[in-house]
Amino acid sequence: MPKAKVLVIDDEKLVRWSLEQKLSRDGYEVECAATGEEGLDLLRQDGHDVVLLDMRLPGMDGVRVLQEIKKLGRHIAVIVVTADTGVARAVECMRLGAHNYLCKPFEFEEVRVELEKALEEMKLRREVTRLRSQQHRTFDVNNLVGDSPAMQAVRELITKVAQSNATTVFIEGENGTGKELAARAIHFDSARADQPLMDINCSALAENLFESELFGHERGAFTDAKTTKKGLMELADGGTLLLDEIGDLKFSMQAKLLRVLETRQFRRVGGTRDISVNVRMISMTNKDLETAVARGEFRQDLYYRLKVISVRMPALREHPADAVLLAQHFLRRFAQEFNHPLKQLSPEAQEALLRYGWPGNVRELRNAIERIVLLEAGEAVLPKHLPAEIQSGAARGGRRAVELPAEGVKLEDVERELVRLAVERAGGNQTQAAELLGIERDALRRRLQKFNLMP
Repeated sequence: MPKAKVLVIDDEKLVRWSLEQKLSRDGYEVECAATGEEGLDLLRQDGHDVVLLDMRLPGMDGVRVLQEIKKLGRHIAVIVVTADTGVARAVECMRLGAHNYLCKPFEFEEVRVELEKALEEMKLRREVTRLRSQQHRTFDVNNLVGDSPAMQAVRELITKVAQSNATTVFIEGENGTGKELAARAIHFDSARADQPLMDINCSALAENLFESELFGHERGAFTDAKTTKKGLMELADGGTLLLDEIGDLKFSMQAKLLRVLETRQFRRVGGTRDISVNVRMISMTNKDLETAVARGEFRQDLYYRLKVISVRMPALREHPADAVLLAQHFLRRFAQEFNHPLKQLSPEAQEALLRYGWPGNVRELRNAIERIVLLEAGEAVLPKHLPAEIQSGAARGGRRAVELPAEGVKLEDVERELVRLAVERAGGNQTQAAELLGIERDALRRRLQKFNLMP
């Protein structure tokens, strides 16, 4: 198999013949053209990797040919060959996208070295393109599976946000609801998709380390600062920065983040110069930040600045009919990933999935399906293959939700207990607790005050 396919475009017959002979001996597949027009015709017909392009050609000159090659939109490395020893022409060619240039007369060893460099660069570019394409597929908004009105609304909102000029986005929801997938879908469906995507966990680092990680530091800013380091904010310039667990951000850092959101400028630790950035910041949390604001644990001004555009990821129990669709999606995904036969959900297993409460949300469902694909034999997923908690939870769901004791009960006591359980299940998030009870948040707060359950 040839190393690569090379096209030589040169009006000197001896140069074409010499390069064809020597490159062929080195294992390259070589084609030649005497004019730019002839060379472009060959390029349009077949997949060449590298072009050796003379600048002085009859008819269309080398600069025009280079421009036309770039219009083809393929990863083709162009090495310009020129008899002009001045740098101006070479600089122009490099600006137009040439890999490098050689001056005539040249040694063949120079050609060999430049070819190897160009092929390595093309290999890296193609790998980057492949990985980006893979990320686009992995984090496509349609991977937020569900036919329910709630999920349709989420996908529609994410698409609108991604294609807007919004630079501040807030995503909230319980653990396991798909907040990170939503955040990455916003990035990869936007004009920023080919720019950097950086992320930081606001609860994972100590305060001094967090500031250095986010803003970077100057050399000598502290004991271990041996060199200047760019922070994630600077590295994400032009792209997106994900701030996970924003509700755990230390109070002193909240003011600094607010300043960045307001001015789009920051200083490295130990720095004296403001650095401007164009970054879309997507914050994520599973906490009720409104309650945190009321407690004085989170700055109110930062909360409202973060929540300019808000996306709420619904808990799976709020759209339980999507559990079957999600399970089928994960069965296909893991069957392909692990090269296993595709399993089908039995009607009984589907019923169990629909009746379970899913406290761990989509993540719990995904983990359950991954385990089944890896460990269980057979063509069908049966209830016995499901984790014990799903089997028992589904069984409980089949009984009457409320039993009235023979001696009766005080309705107020039942209401108090239901309010307490809803807040507990929602992890203190009053908005979600209100939704569990089918009431407005203000109505929930009145009941919390009435029953002395306010945090």
